[in-house]
Amino acid sequence: VETASIGQLESTLRVMTEQLVHRGPDDAGVWCDRSGVIGFSHRRLSIIDLSPAGHQPMTSASGRFTITFNGEIYNYRKLRDELAGYAFKGNSDTEVLLAGFEKWGVNATLERAIGMFALGVWDFRDRTLLLARDRFGEKPLYYGVFGNTLVFGSELKALRVHPAWVGNIDRSALALFFQHDFIPAPYCIYENVAKVVPGGIVAFAISGGRFKISQSHYYEARR
Repeated sequence: VETASIGQLESTLRVMTEQLVHRGPDDAGVWCDRSGVIGFSHRRLSIIDLSPAGHQPMTSASGRFTITFNGEIYNYRKLRDELAGYAFKGNSDTEVLLAGFEKWGVNATLERAIGMFALGVWDFRDRTLLLARDRFGEKPLYYGVFGNTLVFGSELKALRVHPAWVGNIDRSALALFFQHDFIPAPYCIYENVAKVVPGGIVAFAISGGRFKISQSHYYEARR
C-alpha cells in the first residue's frame, strides 16, 4: 500500500519473479499501477495459448481488471462460448477469466470455472486486490502482511526476497506441524504469512493508504 517509484517497484518485482523461473520458463512479465501502490510480476508456462496474446500480467478489455494467473481452466472453451460478444484478442483461459469477471463478477466466474489455479486480480474501480485459489488447493498461494506492505506469490522463496520480509517462526503453526505432520491452510510456518484456503478468496480493499482484509468462499465442500 505504501507508494513506491515505478522503477523501484518494478525492480523488486523482477527479483521476486526470478525466484520462480522453474515455475514458468517460457515468458516473464511485470505490471505496475501508475500510482506505484500495486504491481504484479509473472512467470509463464505456455500451455493453452503459446502466442504473445497469452502474455501476463493481463488486463481486461475495459481496463477494469488486471490479473496474474497460474494454472489451467479446463472448461474455458465452454465459458468462452457463453461470453459471446466479448472482443477476445487471443485463445488463453486467462483472457476468458477476465471476460467473465467483467460480465459476471469474480465470484460468479470462479464458481463456473473448473480447473486448478491460483490468481491475483486488481480491480481498478473498487481499488481492491483479490487473491483466489482452486477448489481443492492444487495450486499454492501465500500472502504476507508486514506493516503496511502486502506481498503474495506461489512460493515462499519469492516473498522472502522482498525488502519488507520478516521471517519470524510462528510457534502456533510449528505446533500444528508436530500435531499433523503438515501445516494446514490458512496457517504458515512464518508469522504474518498465510495461505489462501482452497475455494477461498481474500480481498484487500485499499483506502486512505491502508487496506482492509476480508475473506470469503466461492466454493465449499459439502458432506
